[in-house]
Amino acid sequence: MASPSANQIQASLGFGGRFASRLAAQPVLVAPSILSADFARLGDECRAALAAGGDILHVDVMDGHFVPNLSMGPAVCASVHRAVPDAALDVHLMVTDPAAYIEPFAKAGAAHITFHAEVVADPMPLIARIHALGMSAGLAINPNTPADALFPWLEAVDLALVMSVHPGFSGQSFIASVLPKTRAIRERARPGLRIQMDGGVAPDSAPACREHGCDLIVAASAIFGKRDYASAIQSLRG
Repeated sequence: MASPSANQIQASLGFGGRFASRLAAQPVLVAPSILSADFARLGDECRAALAAGGDILHVDVMDGHFVPNLSMGPAVCASVHRAVPDAALDVHLMVTDPAAYIEPFAKAGAAHITFHAEVVADPMPLIARIHALGMSAGLAINPNTPADALFPWLEAVDLALVMSVHPGFSGQSFIASVLPKTRAIRERARPGLRIQMDGGVAPDSAPACREHGCDLIVAASAIFGKRDYASAIQSLRG
């Protein structure tokens, strides 16, 4: 099977290939999460968020089993890819069986896939599968999961994701007690590993995220819930 976009992987950075020079130049990336976008105008919302300074688009995928909600699948991802073909799409699989979704999202145009450490005993086969399909790979943990669940895999992945809310719904309050986990991951991470914070991040909590080693901030309502996307994104980036 052909990769969804040529040369999308660069293991030392993640979100590599044709995205590498643009994203590498930005020390802190901001990923607008389309979970809070207006789905009646999804293409326009994605274009507006990118024009306002968003670096990548975050696609939250929920199966109603691993988390208590259902959200978008590969068809929505493919529609976003058609609307903004030059955007890096960051797919976050909050699902019990991530293996079933890797190839469909690769075909739908994903540049990156993150799945959860809680649902697999050995992440390496899935990481290898994601890389083989031309994407960068990430591993995520929920607020109650210790950081050391990620430590054995930090050399293999391109991104480590720390959830700062209990996954399932947009608009929750940021859980500040997860911040030491991002610092612990940063202390053990190889150069170039991106550390992503996802959940309830807003301008008042973003500085602490950055100070604790996070360099990729996901925001949903903190961007799409505002009139001025550019101002919101800049305040998150710092």
